[in-house]
Amino acid sequence: METDDLKSMSVERLWSLHEQLVAELERKIAAEKATLEQRLRALGLERISRKPERARRPYPKVFPKYRNPKNAEETWAGRGKQPRWLAAQLRSGKKLDDFLIQRKPVQKRRRAG
Repeated sequence: METDDLKSMSVERLWSLHEQLVAELERKIAAEKATLEQRLRALGLERISRKPERARRPYPKVFPKYRNPKNAEETWAGRGKQPRWLAAQLRSGKKLDDFLIQRKPVQKRRRAG
């Protein structure tokens, strides 16, 4: 098909041609994929074609570092985007240290011996 033929076609005819092309390409791609999968099964390489599923490594629990004084249930660990309550307080002139959660010092156990 010549480029001049495409230029002279109406928008409706071009769109119809586009839809025909997409349908035909989808059919051919599906057939090719089925053929390739059949060949992989014949070779016994079916598992290689898929991404291996890896278990996520365990991350330690992140405890909250900051607490909303107006609502004690709202906390933030200091990771990710700042919560709205904290951003509003910081805009009003307070400092981040004003919201720190006071932790009790961890006592180390003495080993007997």
